[in-house]
Amino acid sequence: MPNLLPPAGPQRTLALAQLSNSVGDGAYYVTSALYFTHVVGLPPTRIGLGLTVAWAVGSVVGVPLGRVADRRGPRGTAVLLALATGAAVASFLAVRDFLPFLAAACLYATAQSGLAAARQALLAGLVAKEERTGALAHLQSTLNAGLAVGAGLGGVALSVGTRSAYLAVFAIDALSFLLCALVLLRLPAVAPVHVARGAKLEVLRDRPYAVVTLLNTVLLLRMPLLSLGLPLWITERTDAPEWLVSALFILNTGAVVLFQVRTARSVTGLGTAARAVRRSGVLMLLTCATFAVSAGTPPWVAITALVGGSVLLVAAEMLQSAGAWQLGFDLAPAGRIGEYQGFFGAGVTIARSAGPLLLTALLMGSGAAGWLLLGGLFREMSCALDPATRWAARRASLRPPQAPPRGPREPRVACTDRRGGRAAERKAGPACWAAAGARAP
Repeated sequence: MPNLLPPAGPQRTLALAQLSNSVGDGAYYVTSALYFTHVVGLPPTRIGLGLTVAWAVGSVVGVPLGRVADRRGPRGTAVLLALATGAAVASFLAVRDFLPFLAAACLYATAQSGLAAARQALLAGLVAKEERTGALAHLQSTLNAGLAVGAGLGGVALSVGTRSAYLAVFAIDALSFLLCALVLLRLPAVAPVHVARGAKLEVLRDRPYAVVTLLNTVLLLRMPLLSLGLPLWITERTDAPEWLVSALFILNTGAVVLFQVRTARSVTGLGTAARAVRRSGVLMLLTCATFAVSAGTPPWVAITALVGGSVLLVAAEMLQSAGAWQLGFDLAPAGRIGEYQGFFGAGVTIARSAGPLLLTALLMGSGAAGWLLLGGLFREMSCALDPATRWAARRASLRPPQAPPRGPREPRVACTDRRGGRAAERKAGPACWAAAGARAP
């Protein structure tokens, strides 16, 4: 049990904040589609269009919001964005038409993307560099546990099936982000970073980091596999029972909760991170090949292949996640963590929005051959990430030293030299008196 809990202090408080809103998110994810179709009355195509536009907006604004976290302080920024996310969820309760839905969805995606970047900057300011990947592993485990609990609550609402039950879920999710903001306020403040006036978004000019982000985005196409690709495959192309979809989801969630922290311990730097991603690519190739076997076979063979492939999938997921966390932080300059994490995190929103269309076309259109093509893509991208990481590391080593964080200005006093003459006005402190050749009074 101690391995499942992060160390006391900022890491545990960050995990508590993650748990508070992930429970609400789990309930929201399970019920939102049916709420908007059955209660609000929006056509599924409109819902899909609105969410695609919203997450496209969110992926773009995540970078400038991350920079705001760097310049204004990540804790305050994260608190405001958590409150904005809660307000966006609450606004869904009043949605009755497409345009209000689109506006609320854009606010939700924008606030969520910015909140993710601000949280990463906050973690970077509170957790030592060598402990960040382990801390993120704890947060991922906490996230999965919260989503599982929330999904259970959402399942209760679905079984009730009334308008009031759906509204209660949305209210719980909105309140969960309020609770998240209150928990984040318990953390120490992180001083904002000084950025030269007129400085542009450096991450947009950092081509090696952009290549690493692009390759990682392709690897993140594994995310819609469990929620969309695999359920469609099971129901349309295999003779396995439909309840297996839920069982495989529980298997994945439980494995991440139990083993993500242990898996992340092997990742301690750029070299081990790239190695972990390469290993995940091999596992993803084996995963896809195993899933391909399940088509056109007796039920027991299909079930065995699907369970075995799901075990390989979660192992690959944990390795890829641990490696990506290390790369995203270590290749970013110290003073621009929020800005760079906003850019790196855009890969998640892109994979979630573009992944369903790609996976549906590939798996439903090409069958077993589509699985093999997908596995080959994962393998090649994971191998390409190795030289891209070395390129980005060389560029990072050439960056000029980062200016120290901005703190409160020290009072300015006059100190005198040994002859009683007045010295130039200097900052207070022992250094002032040493520079003036005198002792502090």
